[in-house]
Amino acid sequence: MNHRTTRHRALAGGAIALAATLALAGCNDDDSGSGDAAKKPAIKVSGAYVPEPTMADMAAGFFTLTNTGGADQLTSATSDAAGSVTLHSTKGGTMKEEKSFDVPANGRLDFASGGNHVMLEKLGHKPRKGEKVALTLHFRKSDPITVEIPVKEATYDPGQHGDPKTSHDANASHTSHKSH
Repeated sequence: MNHRTTRHRALAGGAIALAATLALAGCNDDDSGSGDAAKKPAIKVSGAYVPEPTMADMAAGFFTLTNTGGADQLTSATSDAAGSVTLHSTKGGTMKEEKSFDVPANGRLDFASGGNHVMLEKLGHKPRKGEKVALTLHFRKSDPITVEIPVKEATYDPGQHGDPKTSHDANASHTSHKSH
């Protein structure tokens, strides 16, 4: 092999390596830009309500979480109206306290009568129809969301009053701090 062939191969190899490096750098720019936006959760609350409780110290809360971004996890809920708020699932008629719920990417998580729900326990006073109860939802990745949930009659059925997945009767606002 002569000096000219070796030099030509070295230049060609260098050009290929440079092109590959630039292509990878371009991919990295795309991943750190629009790719991250797709991975970030974008959660909205709709259809929220609390049936007027029959007991003075406990109430259930229902709502739908719609996520148009990356996956997240609902880790807890708090309310100034209750001494504690717990997350529950109901399967086969059995209620079970849960530590968290997955909020799927580009998906929905329903909290509905007979299924997932929050329990507001040790209520300061028994909420009445027409009042609102503030509930703050805490997530693993997203900022907390505070919702003003209307208290409905005890027999309220969202299926008879519009679809809870499209109803926006709760006033949701993102808080600017994380508290976990």
